[in-house]
Amino acid sequence: MKNNDNNFDVVVIGGGPAGMMASICAAQNGAKVVLIEKNSSLGKKLLLTGDGKCNITNENFTKKETVRALGKQGDFLLSSLFQFGFKETEQFFKKHGLKLIEQEKGKMFPETKKSKDVLNLLIKELKEKNVKVLFNSKVFKIESRENSILKLILENKKEIVANKYIVATGGKSYPATGSTGDGFNWAEMLGHKIISPRPALCPIQVKENWVKELSGLSLSDVGLNVLVNDKIIKKYKGDILFAHFGLTGPLVLDVSGEIDKFMKEQKIILAIDLFPDNLINISKLINENRNSNIRKILSLIIPQRLVSYILSFAKINPTKKGNIILKQERLKIEKILKQVTLHPVGLLGFDKAMITKGGVSLKEIDSKTMQSKIINNLFFAGEIIDLNGPCGGYNLQICWTTGYLAGTSATKI
Repeated sequence: MKNNDNNFDVVVIGGGPAGMMASICAAQNGAKVVLIEKNSSLGKKLLLTGDGKCNITNENFTKKETVRALGKQGDFLLSSLFQFGFKETEQFFKKHGLKLIEQEKGKMFPETKKSKDVLNLLIKELKEKNVKVLFNSKVFKIESRENSILKLILENKKEIVANKYIVATGGKSYPATGSTGDGFNWAEMLGHKIISPRPALCPIQVKENWVKELSGLSLSDVGLNVLVNDKIIKKYKGDILFAHFGLTGPLVLDVSGEIDKFMKEQKIILAIDLFPDNLINISKLINENRNSNIRKILSLIIPQRLVSYILSFAKINPTKKGNIILKQERLKIEKILKQVTLHPVGLLGFDKAMITKGGVSLKEIDSKTMQSKIINNLFFAGEIIDLNGPCGGYNLQICWTTGYLAGTSATKI
């Protein structure tokens, strides 16, 4: 290749986790790499992950059955994880000086619980590998001929030429971070099919106004059942958080995918089970505290802020003493504790969604290399691909894995 500042072995578009990993891996293999970023800094969305704590990966992602939790697309990632899975990700970050800690359900975080430390590590590696980063650089056009990309033209008219091109522009979630769906348009113009992008892992807005009064209240290890036309179609268990608009928290974000599928066509109800692992013997609890009022009795097992609503739903005076609570009132309380019903009216959309569901069709990407099956010098990595998982480090692992494969493959094929 000619010695020209605008000529490279590999061009990576998008400075998120997948793009940074792809750049590092390509440069590590001796390639001259340029990373094009539309923002003035890298990893803006990475800084937001895990509430700023950055759930890097999940140790359960090495298991075949866990990959299937990604849905029917999960098999696409199996061969990729054998090349760069949880263990390789853990080793990568530890090798470069980042200590990790494991929390519940296999979640792995930096020991400092600061996403900035993850980003700083990646930026340091980019510098050490001599990756050229072009900030405030938006791609205006991708020129191609037959089955190959010829060059990129930036909005400032600068032209970038390379042997291989990696698109890692993310999806449409959190558009304020730069994820505005540009990559979908380019991929489509190049002949790729785009599975319609939809917001995923996003909070749920509900009809009930009373949830506003519980804003900020979190519930741990509760059940959340999805009912469609009065029939339970899915059962979940985890942590939820009440907000002024409805519900959020890890469990709710995972459930949002089911809500999205049925929202427009059918009647949907969300039922919170406050005690999913056992039946609550309210009669025994009341008998043991018969001289206390029912508000105080219930506060022994559920948060105080929630008690008044449970009693309101049951139409029971909160000052009523336990020794005069009727049998049918006790049964009503038990039933409500197992099924606090809410009516979802919608998802909050891409502005609040953690990830995008949909993207470049998996049928048009080689799962072992992330190479396009349509354009021979094009590769994809990260959220632009039609592949997404639940909360818990899975989606970042998808970025690390596909970024590694795209960056490595671009220097070998």
